[in-house]
Amino acid sequence: MLKINKMCACYGESSVIRDLDLDVADGKIVCLIGRNGVGKSTTLKSIMGLVSTPEGSITLDGTEIIKMPTYDRVKLGIGYVPQGRDIFPQMTVQENLELGLQAAGKGKKIPDYIYDLFPILPEFAKRRGGDLSGGQQQQLAIARALVTGPKILILDEPTEGIQPSIIQDIGRAIKRVNKELGITVLIVEQYLDFVLNISDYIYIMEKGNIVMQGETDKLPAEEVQKMMTE
Repeated sequence: MLKINKMCACYGESSVIRDLDLDVADGKIVCLIGRNGVGKSTTLKSIMGLVSTPEGSITLDGTEIIKMPTYDRVKLGIGYVPQGRDIFPQMTVQENLELGLQAAGKGKKIPDYIYDLFPILPEFAKRRGGDLSGGQQQQLAIARALVTGPKILILDEPTEGIQPSIIQDIGRAIKRVNKELGITVLIVEQYLDFVLNISDYIYIMEKGNIVMQGETDKLPAEEVQKMMTE
């Protein structure tokens, strides 16, 4: 599905990631974890074309995308929810979702399954995005990415600043998106319990490099925890 090979990423003259290899298999939920500042979010921004990637390869279903502008990557089938969600606070819930449709060049009708996944959204359709709670905004942001009909959904810290009950709702929705809709998922996350519960495969990053990887149920949980906290 999504393959990164020998990718380098930088901000100006500062190199953050060098020679990164990462493979997100079709139909899986993959989590990229690690301590703060190791390059996880930069990896996602690289996939979206939001930072400089002077070397390496990023392919989606065999198509090289590393030189494509961000909007073309979205049209190819990448749905992205950045850290901080980036909804439009002055626009209503309905308008935020419709904007997602327009960005992807889709029709004007929001798919029914969006409201099935996130039942709070139709209730708040006329409410401004900025008036929602953090958890409600996160659900709106994920829904806005899903209306584009992506092949792969990329989420940056989806549990950040969200109360535990909403985290459970988001986790269930992501699993349904994956199992029922067949959408591959790549998540950057710090909340290890969430990662262990939701993922099929885990990559652990340190200083811009992958230092451990494996199927979630085969990785030693205590060692993973140690690498996250040391």
